Amino acid sequence: MEGITVSKLVKSEDLNHHETLFAGRIVEWFVESSFICAAKVLKQSDSLVCAGISDFAIRKPVKAGDVLDFECTISKAGRTSLTVLAKGRSGLSGIEICEGHAVFVNLDHDGKPSPHGVVLAIP
Repeated sequence: MEGITVSKLVKSEDLNHHETLFAGRIVEWFVESSFICAAKVLKQSDSLVCAGISDFAIRKPVKAGDVLDFECTISKAGRTSLTVLAKGRSGLSGIEICEGHAVFVNLDHDGKPSPHGVVLAIP
């Protein structure tokens, strides 16, 4: 399944007291980018909720003015869930900044997990 890339510009309001990207902001962007990937695969967004994040790690600090590219792909498709692997890289240098998995669940109108019908091709 083909992935997507979402780019974010790091601005001064995104920084912490060390003048590097605030961890909360990078996690927000990670989840948002992963959500966009899952929504594009399902071709809708109103039934998806984030159920969890795993193995998320920030490996390098990021400064204002850098561009952060989140490369997202579906790494697992359960019956009602989709797991997205997202890797954040500096859009200017290509250095890996962060990586992790986000799990999204497809819900029906009553808020119960519902099959989404996505099947990953086995390579």
